Amino acid sequence: MHKDTIGTVLITQEQINAKATEIGKQITEDFAGEEIVLVGILRGAVLWMADIMKNVNLDTIIDFMAVSSYGAATKTSGVVKINKDLDTDIEGKTVIIVEDIIDSGVTLNYLMGYLESRGAKTVKICTLLDKPEGRRVDINVDYIGFTVDDRFIVGYGLDFDQRYRNLPYITWLKEE
Repeated sequence: MHKDTIGTVLITQEQINAKATEIGKQITEDFAGEEIVLVGILRGAVLWMADIMKNVNLDTIIDFMAVSSYGAATKTSGVVKINKDLDTDIEGKTVIIVEDIIDSGVTLNYLMGYLESRGAKTVKICTLLDKPEGRRVDINVDYIGFTVDDRFIVGYGLDFDQRYRNLPYITWLKEE
């Protein structure tokens, strides 16, 4: 772990847990009596999705997609590639995409259209972090954990070249 390349703690694990509880309750209220499909975007959203699903009191199906638009870079390439698609039939279902961070919005905009084309009744977005300064596409985010500045964020599932995912908090990567 290259601790000299990360900044100070921006968001603690306790703050994340409290926000997951709040959002989980809101999802439960918003979709009372419905079955929902939580679609986690691998790999970064795994920890956040686990926190959200523990706090949703509804019939819940989970599935995962793996998409890429970054590779080993700190800026999106703008090209979205689906590396792992859903195993679940989402036709006529309420789908909530669970994402680690929304930056440019390019990936989420693509995924929303893709899931709608597969027949989802509703597609909503739940993100741990929102970085509106980086937005290249106008996108409506339904559930936002925290808003962050335009830095390269790591920790709590978010990585740089597969490192720092295991940090139990959110921090940022210092420019070298």
